[in-house]
Amino acid sequence: MNDEQLLRYSRQIMLPQLDVAGQQRLLGSHALIIGMGGLGSPVAMYLAAAGVGRLTLVDFDTVDLSNLQRQILHGSDDIGRPKVESAREALAALNPEVVVSTVNRKLEGPALLEAIAGADVVIDASDNFTTRFAINDACVEARKPLVSGAAIRMEGQVSVFHNEREESPCYRCLYRDEGELEQTCSENGVLAPVVGVIGALQATEALKVLAGIGETLGGRLLLWDAMTMEWRSLKLRKDPACPCCGAA
Repeated sequence: MNDEQLLRYSRQIMLPQLDVAGQQRLLGSHALIIGMGGLGSPVAMYLAAAGVGRLTLVDFDTVDLSNLQRQILHGSDDIGRPKVESAREALAALNPEVVVSTVNRKLEGPALLEAIAGADVVIDASDNFTTRFAINDACVEARKPLVSGAAIRMEGQVSVFHNEREESPCYRCLYRDEGELEQTCSENGVLAPVVGVIGALQATEALKVLAGIGETLGGRLLLWDAMTMEWRSLKLRKDPACPCCGAA
């Protein structure tokens, strides 16, 4: 690291758990963020600010006026622009050292698997089960760690799925696609800071995974109720009958 980097990241380097070696790992890491909305905005901003060397942003949507209440990467002047372009511009202003790549389309099939295989950690900041299941399945196949988050109304949840470990549960061990009820912010609403809190937690977990520090939420589901300001942590186990990672 040069002197400017030592100064920029000095408050992190001071942490004994991270130190210079951990910051070097972050600088050499690649994070794939799928979704540049309410969750993806704080995730991308914190990972860029923290010095993750390369970010790949994936989203096929454009900025809408209704997004601005919670999607803090975008501003009024960005309405109508692709979210990935707006996000790249904002991140470049925040930390020009970070290499930001963008994918302005929906990733599916082999293209999704290829993108995930090239990353060190995958952050699911999407807003629907179909995308979440596809991301999970590709992460299991590529054996890549997945940081999953969701938020709606006044509630949120976060977990980490260490698909690089045989004993780890995957997202489908927690949810099945049969009969799941789709719920989106556009239909149910969400309080603006709720996605910010969950996104910040996703960023924290991603940094821990990349730096190899601390105890992640692997094998646990963290639930937050903003209405009562209560947190719950549930243990997750690998499901032998899971259609994705199970023995079958």
